[in-house]
Amino acid sequence: MTSTANPPITSPAGGSRSGVTVTPGRLFLGGEWVDGGDRRRPVIDPATGAEVTTVAEAGAEDVDRAVAAARRAFDSGVWSRLPARERGRVLIRAANLLRERSEEFARLESLDTGKPLVFSRVIDVSTAAEMLEYYGSLAGSVEGSVRSTGAPMMAYTRREPLGVVAAITPFNFPLVLSVSKIAPALAAGNALVHKPSEETPLTALRMADVLAEAGVPAGIFSVLTGGSEAGQALAAGRRVDKIAFTGSTAVGRKIAAAAGENLQHATVELGGKSANLIFADADIEAAVGTAINGFVYNTGQFCMAGSRVLVERPVYDQVVEAIAAASAHVPVGDPFDEGTVIGPMTGPRHLEKVRSFLRRAQEGGARVLGAGAAEPEAVTAGGYFTRPTVLADVAQDSPFVQEEIFGPVLTVQPFDSEDEAIRLANDTPYGLAAGLQTRDVTRAHRVAAALQAGLVWVNGWGVLDVAMPIGGYKASGYGRECGPEGLDEYLQTKSVLISL
Repeated sequence: MTSTANPPITSPAGGSRSGVTVTPGRLFLGGEWVDGGDRRRPVIDPATGAEVTTVAEAGAEDVDRAVAAARRAFDSGVWSRLPARERGRVLIRAANLLRERSEEFARLESLDTGKPLVFSRVIDVSTAAEMLEYYGSLAGSVEGSVRSTGAPMMAYTRREPLGVVAAITPFNFPLVLSVSKIAPALAAGNALVHKPSEETPLTALRMADVLAEAGVPAGIFSVLTGGSEAGQALAAGRRVDKIAFTGSTAVGRKIAAAAGENLQHATVELGGKSANLIFADADIEAAVGTAINGFVYNTGQFCMAGSRVLVERPVYDQVVEAIAAASAHVPVGDPFDEGTVIGPMTGPRHLEKVRSFLRRAQEGGARVLGAGAAEPEAVTAGGYFTRPTVLADVAQDSPFVQEEIFGPVLTVQPFDSEDEAIRLANDTPYGLAAGLQTRDVTRAHRVAAALQAGLVWVNGWGVLDVAMPIGGYKASGYGRECGPEGLDEYLQTKSVLISL
């Protein structure tokens, strides 16, 4: 029988539980902290619903000032013409400073997003430091090549920075997704204006201090907190040479359209609806654990979440029952409780989106299992909590399979053959990630090649490394982050031909 027992949701232990002091945020513009206009925006603790602080609300005029400062700094050559190895040393110093302040950054990230502190420490802060270090080490390797031509001339290529980069990042991994743009952009010699999510801006503001202390010159890096006005002004700015965006597919389409109108470079890493294929020959116990981790991690607010599980029919009932039973016991609670695995959703808007999907599933007669079947709308102390929910026997054309829910909701479907599994996995608008669980090594290679996704895991889920590129197929976007491919996105090639 599938268990519906729910572990208690632990209550936040009061306002001091974060252990960090948070002051009202200002804009970091042109190397200085400025107040901006009179408008302020609250930052909410998603575990309690209480206001933590306020940050400045940047407007279009602030965007213009930041871009102008970035343009001046870039054109001056203070960073772009600095020897690449020296730029690399600055980024490595920033990595070391981040590690020295790792506990502060981890606690800020958990306070801001609601993710469990243990994950903020081990994954988010660690990954951000590794990115800075990796691209700091890679900066000195950027070089052109000498080419042979049919004419009497010396011919070679140069790899040069693009200029001014606009980086717009979402709420779910604010530190990692900020640094995934900051590190390669700066390593390549660009200037960068960053607008973090209006909901989770705190670590981006602290990164400005880290980069300045490490030696990034004034004007090369700015942070503008605020909402859609600042984001739209930055994306539409004609003095920006590249837009680097991570977020929803709907907003990504607008970003790409604006970049196309202005003939700007762009990378857009967008939504996902990733399929995890479990074959009958897999280690079922390990596969079930992988499936649960794939959809509950970061409260399901993960563009590469394994939100669809496809199971070979001989083990389908066994896997459904095991996932539903185990997910009912995943600890949900205060992110500063060391035993918490699922924290709150980052905000009320995201929580309501998940609840609306679950209401539709229940009204539509879907088989709803797991903790969410008994108590889907669990809330404590004003926080934005929900429990993991499993939807079994859903149709391929249902919105639960086709649309990104962005919460701890998993669909489970059966398949009868390898070809059917591949067809079902590829049959959504998205193509960001995918996975398969099998002991058959030839199947692993064959299926990985057939899956339409930018990243494929075999016998695991969610393992990422800064050396490996990330990016999407189809409506999951274009361009790549991480790896040397991520650095290439911030460079352009110039050919030089000298007559002899």
